[in-house]
Amino acid sequence: MKKLFKDILNMNDVKGVMLFSFTGKLLFKEFVSPLSEEPEKKDWWRLFFLSLNKINEVELVFEKSRLYIRKTELGFLMILMGCFAPVAMVRLNCDILIPALKQTTTMSGLKRFFMKNIL
Repeated sequence: MKKLFKDILNMNDVKGVMLFSFTGKLLFKEFVSPLSEEPEKKDWWRLFFLSLNKINEVELVFEKSRLYIRKTELGFLMILMGCFAPVAMVRLNCDILIPALKQTTTMSGLKRFFMKNIL
């Protein structure tokens, strides 16, 4: 999955990528540099994503960083960026990434199905 997010992580001023399920479970995380604090594994992520119920994408702007959140079929994709990250390029890369992410999960499911039948 890291290969899918490579283009986004290589963009200027992108700090990291996290993929959460709809229930708030962390499915994937990759950061350009180590964080001073790890994201907490608390139940509040689920509550946060429940508040984004009907929203497909949102950009949160803070004093020194931005957070871009995009709804996918797996859950929510969160991209942590600095102030100077090109948001239009991040959105374009997400448009390209989301169908590839769907295909990856579909293929892995089919592989598991055939592996069970072979054994």
